[in-house]
Order: sequence, then structure tokens, then C-alpha cells
Amino acid sequence: MPDAGRTLPRNDPRQYDDLAGEWWRPDGAFAMLHWLAAARAALVPPAARPRALLVDLGCGAGLLAPHLAGKGYRHVGVDLTRSALAQAATHGVGVVNGDVTAVPLADGCADVVAAGELLEHVPDWRRAVAEACRLLRPGGLLVLDTLNDTALSRLLAVRVAERLPTVPKGIHDPRLFVDARQLVAECARHGVDLRLRGIRPGVPGLLGWLLRRIRAAGRPYAGAGAAGGPAPRIVPTWSTAVLYQGRGTRGG
Repeated sequence: MPDAGRTLPRNDPRQYDDLAGEWWRPDGAFAMLHWLAAARAALVPPAARPRALLVDLGCGAGLLAPHLAGKGYRHVGVDLTRSALAQAATHGVGVVNGDVTAVPLADGCADVVAAGELLEHVPDWRRAVAEACRLLRPGGLLVLDTLNDTALSRLLAVRVAERLPTVPKGIHDPRLFVDARQLVAECARHGVDLRLRGIRPGVPGLLGWLLRRIRAAGRPYAGAGAAGGPAPRIVPTWSTAVLYQGRGTRGG
């Protein structure tokens, strides 16, 4: 049983067991991951061939799955946390319990590799990038999003976000944030031409959501519509200084 009272180091994977009941709560601790999953899935086109494979690295509880419905992919998720994978399986994801720096899948097996909100949690993100690129077939698509290694990102994603009901305390270690230019260069080393853009939650939607969350604080959770109103949307922004999204194709 998870110990709800224990204090864990930053970025400790055991936090995901302690928060296992939060994954599919649309206004729970992982609400922002739902918004980011929708934005990530929007970068994925319909499958170009039968039985096309999408490998979802750091899939968690499978939050990407509803947004891929109807696109024609076999969705396989890789994660270290068994409690999250058990939930992903109930949402139609084929699950693999494994490390994203040593994925037990064949070279060139994937038409798409997704790595959403993953790299900033991996002590050796370069190995995770190498694995993502290895899994892609020639012409395959890599989609990802992560936090930039900047002072502004550390301020907003840790100091500010952890004081709001948007990010669980201690979920990020800012020492692991990923420099955008280094990520582009690393992908290029492995044959993937990665293009980046900054993203952020839409301000009106985020403010409305926060207001509803504050008003609901202390009340028992009442299901999917507990907070009411639409979920915030992730929108493009001119700067990659905090949160950014990448899309790239592996060359032949």
C-alpha cells in the first residue's frame, strides 16, 4: 500500500504509485497531463497503413489513448510504474513494463513514437532520445513535449506551479530539464529532424479552471463534471523558454 504520509525525493517514481488514483480524474493532480495529451495527439496523423504501431514512451495510465481513437494505430505503452500500466491496459493500451532508456522492442518497429512529459523525468534523457529514434522506422514520426532548461522554466514549472493545484509537489527535478537546442542536436545525431514550438495553457481557460478548482477545494470529488466547464486548451506560443513541443521525422 502506498504511504500517503511519506516524503519522497524530487522526481522519485514512487510518487506515481502514491498518486495512482489521480490519473483519470480530469481535475485531479494530473489534470495538465490530460490537456497536454490532447495537444500531442493533434500532431499525430491518421495511420498510413494497416496495423501501424504507435509506441508511447512514459505512457503513464494511458492518457493519450482517448485522443488516438479512430486514427488506426496499435497503441503500445512503455512505463516503469506498474500501477499506471494496469490502468492503461483498461483503456486499450498494450503495455510493456520497462525503462525508456532500454526499451524491449525491435529496431524500426514504430510508425510513431510519442514521448510526452517524459524527458524531464529521465536522468539520462539522451539515452531515452536514442531509444525513441531507434524504434522509429524510416519516415516514422516522433512527437514529444518537455520542459526547457531555463531559469524561467524552473520558476514557473516548479516554484509557481507547485503552489497551484496544477502540478504535484516534488514531481519535477529542475536539474533534469532539457535544453531545447541540445535536444534538437541529439535527435539530429540519430537521424530525426526535430522542429520545435513553444506551448502553454490558454490563459482564459486556465484561469477559469483554477477558479473552479479553488471553489471546489475541500468538497468531495463528484465525478468527471465536478469542476464544471471546459478543460483548458494547450496553445502555441512564440517562446520555447518554458514548455515546448517537438515533431520530427526519421530520415531514410
